[in-house]
Amino acid sequence: MNRTDAREFMMKVLYQMDIAGEEDPENAAHYLKQAAHLNEQEEYAKTLYSLYCTEREKADEQISAFSRRWSVRRMAKTDLAILRLATFEILYMEEVPDAVAINEAVDLAKKYGTDNAPKFINAILGNIAASKGQQ
Repeated sequence: MNRTDAREFMMKVLYQMDIAGEEDPENAAHYLKQAAHLNEQEEYAKTLYSLYCTEREKADEQISAFSRRWSVRRMAKTDLAILRLATFEILYMEEVPDAVAINEAVDLAKKYGTDNAPKFINAILGNIAASKGQQ
């Protein structure tokens, strides 16, 4: 499995976790049991899972700061899962270039998001990436 496929898989996992209200790092096996096909991307998936459990609130603060008139609670769950995944990559995963995280998120938004999601997600993530060095 390549990184793009792993991103899509993890976007679905983050979506499921959000719907279930799950934040327990000990439940990784439950969510990642389908990840046998991840192969070399397994560590990437585990890192994203861990970041969701430990840094979700910080990511949500960043998303909220740049999503004018939209609270995280009002966002479509698929859009939010995509935003969180890319925000984790931008803020915490130096091996993933910001431009790659943003472009991949926009592609996921085109496939799974709401009609305006690609532009919305691109704008928010662009601002998060731009502000990263100022924090």
